[in-house]
Amino acid sequence: MVNVCDVAAYILQKKGQMTAMKLQKLVYYCQAWSLVWDDAPLFKEQIEAWANGPVVRELYEYHRGMFLVDKVHGDPKKIGVVQKKTIDSVLKYYGDKTSQWLSDLTHSESPWRDAREGLLPESRGSKVITHAEMSEYYSSIT
Repeated sequence: MVNVCDVAAYILQKKGQMTAMKLQKLVYYCQAWSLVWDDAPLFKEQIEAWANGPVVRELYEYHRGMFLVDKVHGDPKKIGVVQKKTIDSVLKYYGDKTSQWLSDLTHSESPWRDAREGLLPESRGSKVITHAEMSEYYSSIT
């Protein structure tokens, strides 16, 4: 299975430099829609419900302190044909949205909201957004 940095590298290869927040939201939506369309996770790392939306900690550790990200230590060549179709479809819909728009969207959706239940708005939090929660929610809106 590919890792989150492979997916992020592919996204950056396709879309170019972007904010760290936008990259985090795009990998989140790639994972969510892979669970629905392909019935399998795209990458193995867990997604946590942080204050500004879903975050993959391993990717965050790479871009910590950066506002803009133009490359990550991942290998986009590891991504298979089916996975590329999923990522490309996600990028076609979400790729031109702003990081704030994507963050606001994740805040309106139940996987993030449910994982943040009981936390103060500014609390970082580290509760995992499960594959089951993502699959259930996103399959219901297709």
